[in-house]
Amino acid sequence: MSLTRLAWAYLAARPLLTALHLAMLALGVGTMVFLVLATAQAERRLGRDAAAVDLVVGAKGSPLQLILSSVLHLDVPTGNIPRAEAMKVAADPMVALAVPIALGDSHRGHRIVGTEASFLQLHGLTLASGRGFQQEMEAVLGAEAARGTGYVPGARFPGTHGLAEGGAAHAEEYTVVGLLAPTGTVVDRLVLTPLESVWHTHGGAGGTGDMGEITALLVRYRTPLAAAVLPRRVNSNTSLQAASPAYENARLMNLVGAGLDTLRAFAVILLATAAVSVFVALTSALQERRYDLALLRTLGARPASLFALVAAEGVTLVVAGVILGFGLGHAAAEVLGRWLAATRSWSITGFAWEPAEFTIAGAVVVAGLVTSLVPALQAYRRDPAILLKR
Repeated sequence: MSLTRLAWAYLAARPLLTALHLAMLALGVGTMVFLVLATAQAERRLGRDAAAVDLVVGAKGSPLQLILSSVLHLDVPTGNIPRAEAMKVAADPMVALAVPIALGDSHRGHRIVGTEASFLQLHGLTLASGRGFQQEMEAVLGAEAARGTGYVPGARFPGTHGLAEGGAAHAEEYTVVGLLAPTGTVVDRLVLTPLESVWHTHGGAGGTGDMGEITALLVRYRTPLAAAVLPRRVNSNTSLQAASPAYENARLMNLVGAGLDTLRAFAVILLATAAVSVFVALTSALQERRYDLALLRTLGARPASLFALVAAEGVTLVVAGVILGFGLGHAAAEVLGRWLAATRSWSITGFAWEPAEFTIAGAVVVAGLVTSLVPALQAYRRDPAILLKR
């Protein structure tokens, strides 16, 4: 019988204790893997969603809320701003491209974004079918929005008031004229239409009174120097607010990081407890099987073989825990991703692999091997003659 099979036989002889050790190891490893998957994918998604926008100009309030609402489309806007005042910022020589957006309506959970054709240029969007919007009440759907609604060019639908499902439907209907190619960004979830559509559905013809307002202005810099000058100029000299998506995304991850650190600490405590329990279990099992090991020696087993046997038992337990933990972590990430996809707010997947997972697996296996060394050395040094006399 091989050492691995004999190690499995010893573990199977104590099913309840073995299951407890496996559960502790799997929970610790699974939590670490889940955190790695979630944070890495979230950071990449934030980066992709905000990559095209250097600055957002909007109403005074929380800069993070401004980014969440106007770039990531995960929150309600801070308010509206006069389009004329925003266009003064757009005319600054440091601005290469400025795209106004107007929010307020949605359809089946997909936000309707009033904007201009330059929005497609800003995000580098291409059409999968149909054409871009050209006049009021025409709409272009992102890939996810098209898939979720099943609409094709020519379809008609009403917008509903508010940015969540369940709002009152407007009497006016949009006509789908184009579908965007997938981008893997927040744009896939949006419905794009001219600014005039949003103004019209809210009771105005555009350009007068409230209908001359927009939600935000998305800006791309002409020069890197603009990053140091333009936000300060807007915040100091106008009634508007300027917020940097890159800075606010980093701040968001720092805010979330406190909770993630708590979960990481919980996972480390679980793994440390599991390592101690494996050590205690191996030491206890060594005492229980001291006569078995002595008999193996008298039958010709070398001390090195007994060392390898005890070490194999510990490493087998740890490797099984790591495999189970990885499965648990990836499954949890996939379940969370499907739930988030159903809410049309975010998306992560368990069918991905992060380089940091190699580090987790290696660290846990090495820790398990170190834990097994002391009992294995005890087995190596035991004198079978003394044990048999007892």
